Amino acid sequence: MTPTVTRYLDGDALADALVSGIHRVIGEQDYLNHINVFPVADGDTGTNLSLSLGAALTVLKRPGEKHLGTLLASIADALLDGSRGNSGAIVAQFFQGVSDSAGELSRLTPYTFGKAVSQGSEYAHDALSKPREGTILSVIASFAESIRAHVVASQDAGFPAVMAAAIERVNDALAKTTEQLDVLRKAGVVDAGAKGFVELVAGMNDYIQHGRIAKQPDLSTLHAADAPVIMAGSAEDSEYRYCTECIVTGTDINRRKLREALSVLGDSLVLAGTKRKARIHVHVNDPEEVFDICRLYGEPSAEKADDMHRQAHSSHDASKSFAVITDSAADIADEDMERLDIHMVPCRVQFGDRGYLDKVSITADEFFAELASNPNHPTTSQPAPGDFRRQFQFLASHFKDVISINLTSAASGTYEAARSAAERINAPGKIHVINSCNASLGQGLLVVLAAECAQAGLSVNKAVAVVEALIPQTNTYGALRDIRYAVRGGRIPKWAGTLTKLLNLTPFIRTTPDGRVAPSGFSFGKSNMSKKFARHVVRRTPEAGPLSIAIGHASSADEAQELASLLQQSLPQIKRLTVAEIGAGLGVHAGPGTLVVAVQPYTSAEDLAG
Repeated sequence: MTPTVTRYLDGDALADALVSGIHRVIGEQDYLNHINVFPVADGDTGTNLSLSLGAALTVLKRPGEKHLGTLLASIADALLDGSRGNSGAIVAQFFQGVSDSAGELSRLTPYTFGKAVSQGSEYAHDALSKPREGTILSVIASFAESIRAHVVASQDAGFPAVMAAAIERVNDALAKTTEQLDVLRKAGVVDAGAKGFVELVAGMNDYIQHGRIAKQPDLSTLHAADAPVIMAGSAEDSEYRYCTECIVTGTDINRRKLREALSVLGDSLVLAGTKRKARIHVHVNDPEEVFDICRLYGEPSAEKADDMHRQAHSSHDASKSFAVITDSAADIADEDMERLDIHMVPCRVQFGDRGYLDKVSITADEFFAELASNPNHPTTSQPAPGDFRRQFQFLASHFKDVISINLTSAASGTYEAARSAAERINAPGKIHVINSCNASLGQGLLVVLAAECAQAGLSVNKAVAVVEALIPQTNTYGALRDIRYAVRGGRIPKWAGTLTKLLNLTPFIRTTPDGRVAPSGFSFGKSNMSKKFARHVVRRTPEAGPLSIAIGHASSADEAQELASLLQQSLPQIKRLTVAEIGAGLGVHAGPGTLVVAVQPYTSAEDLAG
């Protein structure tokens, strides 16, 4: 077969070559996840590279003739916005270097291609605060060195010969990564990011040599549990918990000083981009410290913080047939989150021009302290579909099924965002999105039950049926000590707030079977609120059958404990009771001092597995 590309690459040919390479990377994402042990064995390199390079596919597949320089600039920008993880950020910076070198060129010769990838390699190396050999950097450097050396040795060399030599060189460099890093040698694997870059080059080479564009794989025909590869490495926790990322925009970002300021917070720092827009990737224990520093250099956006400890545990846990994820509107005791490896997508909290990730970059105590002192009443927003998609993609790469239980659709678009994201993932597993028709602790009880079903070994269909049967039987009640916050947030009209204050009422609220939040009654005065609220809940709770009770509070731990004692005295059928802090999802409208109780018929997942 005659090579499609011989003496030069124009924009159209480069686009086809890159599409071929990206399709190969996406096809290998499950394998890349399985061999991911460096810098953290959290099993997401394949997912992150697929999402990162997938951001460039939209640019590459646009119809019409493509000018090479313009195309490369668009690719670099798309990757900067869409990159995920350590390897994704490095690849984004590589293409930034390639774009800057190519400039306004309309086509690349082997010589100018060699210059461009060499600059890309330099950019990628400089993006890391502590570059390491034996990683994707080594393979990128070998790719650039091979092309440069081949062009010098044979100035008449065409692209087929140049790429054939480069393929041999990058495969050699990939094989050597196993011995260059101790963690790879112990696991007996090559570096996952490096392997991903080799697949990208191999796909490009297929097009250049034979005119073949690798087909985009249909991962829905596969399934992660059937993969023959066992997860490499171990689930041992890394020193730092959160893989933290954001984009910083500004007019003249001092990238050197920004790097120095961030480097003391954690490790695996990658700073990609330009003086006008930079992407930050770093592993830390306190994501808000990262965002605070970034605010000194520009305007941060697209903040995210993934829990690497939870990802590592899940990616190495072969005992469960499905995973469970929720949004941060669900209030769940910390011990249950850890015990059951429940994943969470944080909602966004905004105080004026200052934004936070609920329960990640701002704790419940910090939120209520800010709520009480900040003149700007906060707003909350549902996670973007991209936030769900990133975590769905990861989990669906490791599990045949994933259950996502989300905030009632009657109060938020969170359920729709999750459902939309589930339809757009490109991974072997299936996402089952459930509308909890509930909020806060009621949503949390449903999530915990689903996770216990996974731990007990139930099938996903059985677990979904159990959860859906309990949705209309799960009730959440709240006692609002200060109605001002609900008025400020627009949940209660001003006249109702004024009337409540004049009459010195404490309003009670509840969730309805169809997922709405509605009035449930009131008591006079603010004193003895625990006792009054306990009586209110007891009167509405069935006397027969064991119960699961969850109690939540907003900076009122003592009252929550008193409420727990009162309910246990009045409801001897309580089989399980937990106490947790409520987060911003409900807290933004309920305010400090709020008490919440969720009631659900007790169900033993162990008995169901029986």
